[in-house]
Amino acid sequence: MTLPKKTPSEFIVYVASAAQTTELASTIPASFTIAQAALESAWDGSGLSQEDFNFFGIKAIGDWSGPAQTWPTVEFLQGHYVSVMAPFRKYASLTEGFEDHARFLDPKINPRYAPAYLHTDDSIAFARAIQAAGYATDPRYADTIAAIIVGHDLKQFDTAKN
Repeated sequence: MTLPKKTPSEFIVYVASAAQTTELASTIPASFTIAQAALESAWDGSGLSQEDFNFFGIKAIGDWSGPAQTWPTVEFLQGHYVSVMAPFRKYASLTEGFEDHARFLDPKINPRYAPAYLHTDDSIAFARAIQAAGYATDPRYADTIAAIIVGHDLKQFDTAKN
């Protein structure tokens, strides 16, 4: 059963500490992590985040051997948004989901994300580099993350102030 989504303020309070802890361990800007989690989870309104603590839409493909669950999702394919069913990673806690997100973006594990780490002092540039590396199919992905960062003053949560 999916609970009502959180207000943006409630959501930010809920995830900020995990995002900041992740930033200290990985250098991924907390503001980017909070905004991406808000976008991907619909402010924790999705079953994927509420039931499986997957706030980032990370699919259970490739070499993933952990728990997974199939969920409906929307992809932008051949110029159109389409609904598909896909397997997603499943976590035991919010902390576990945020830690795996940082591992997933680690350039030692996924070298395609290495260019983003040139922008750890600029969360919006980091978002653009993640999109350029193929994180999401939505052509407005980075712009949407940027709007969330700016609209909710999320840079205040970055431990490496930018």
